[in-house]
Amino acid sequence: MIRYIKGQIMKLEEDRIVVVTGGVGYEILLPEIVRNVYLNKKEGEDTVELYISFQQTAQQPKPVLIGFTSEIEREFFERLIQVKNIGPVMAARAMTVPVSVIAGAIEDRDVATIKQLKGIGERKAEMIISELHGKVGKYALLREGEHRAVEKIEDFKKQVENVLVKQLGHSRVEASALIAEALKRNPEVSTPEELFEEVYRGQKEGSRKFV
Repeated sequence: MIRYIKGQIMKLEEDRIVVVTGGVGYEILLPEIVRNVYLNKKEGEDTVELYISFQQTAQQPKPVLIGFTSEIEREFFERLIQVKNIGPVMAARAMTVPVSVIAGAIEDRDVATIKQLKGIGERKAEMIISELHGKVGKYALLREGEHRAVEKIEDFKKQVENVLVKQLGHSRVEASALIAEALKRNPEVSTPEELFEEVYRGQKEGSRKFV
């Protein structure tokens, strides 16, 4: 299965790119947030590297490659397509704003923001929030432009700290403080997912103090 491609741009279109590597040209669908990164790239000259989600479903029998600038963008996309009636192409087209914005709206139950995504009306927005609320706080903490690999660690607190630093762009000191504050607010937290949610909640409450 294809998960990563690095090669020269052969063709760059409105919603897709053709990347040549090893003498083979791969057509890759690009969400708008990814397409915008490559607006100034030149065909036949510049190279790109994309993290790939390979999708083939009963509703979408033709294999589709969807490209992302980071593993965490791809990871969020693959959570999004778990929502009923949200297929790969629809999910890709809906990603018109940063992952952190979409995830934050889901965590805030902000139907108005989600329904403004391309191809997502009010009913689908409500379904997305219903199925993903409480599961995407991690992505809401993403600092755009800071994408790094995940290191899996047994200790869930250390795991969360590493994700905050290596994937989400926080400093080690800041991540440690966020986790300590989250655990102080809710010492019953016992899983990475719960801890991400508590960290996000604290960040949100902190930002309100300055409004």
